[in-house]
Amino acid sequence: MPDTAPKTGLIGSAYDKENDGDVVETGKRSPRPKDAATLILVRRDASHPRVLMGKRSGGHVFMPDKYVFPGGRVDPEDGRATSYCEFRPEVEAKLRLQTRRKPRAFGLTAIRETFEETGLLVAREAEMPDTYVKGWKRFHALDAAPHLSPLTFIGRAITPPYRPRRFDARFFMAEAEEALIDERPPVDGAELSDLQWVTLKDALDLDLPNVTRFMLGEIEERLEKPDLQRGPPFLRWTRSGHTSDRL
Repeated sequence: MPDTAPKTGLIGSAYDKENDGDVVETGKRSPRPKDAATLILVRRDASHPRVLMGKRSGGHVFMPDKYVFPGGRVDPEDGRATSYCEFRPEVEAKLRLQTRRKPRAFGLTAIRETFEETGLLVAREAEMPDTYVKGWKRFHALDAAPHLSPLTFIGRAITPPYRPRRFDARFFMAEAEEALIDERPPVDGAELSDLQWVTLKDALDLDLPNVTRFMLGEIEERLEKPDLQRGPPFLRWTRSGHTSDRL
């Protein structure tokens, strides 16, 4: 059974408010959340840990001009993509809770989106097969196999019903030195610009969605207390308002 976290304080501030200036839908039926996945890469090659963040285009309806981690919507084919390895058993077990989708689909989406938005490869060198699922052609062409074992599931959040775009997002964290295939720098693209490795403290000074700010706190605690044994927070909206359990 999940343990219940407090519903006030930091949990309550994890969601963007209805009057925060962003687009809010009123008088319409709330859209069904779409599965999504996000990857938080952490570097430890400096005096303080750094995470990779980029700025979303101002033309986006969902979180325009906000700084976020790489990620995006799960494609139906992602769960069938070839991989170098699978999730660690404890990670897969947590991802199976309260979902019918294959756990590997979430991790592979996070890896694919990170590649598409930053050019970085969470992968190992491998001779890839000639066949591939939709969306993975460029990855295969590099003879790189995505690998899931470095990813840790650190949180899940569902966009509140008053937003025009809603996602049921799984957040993953991985050590960059372990996860990345090489030391290439991130490259700005159409989805994310101003890509940069920033300390957790400097990240908090950026224009962030509140859920991203919340996850930065989760990362900081995990980095400071690596032996901490507790499940990922699950942030969502209920009839009584914002709430969170731990999976």
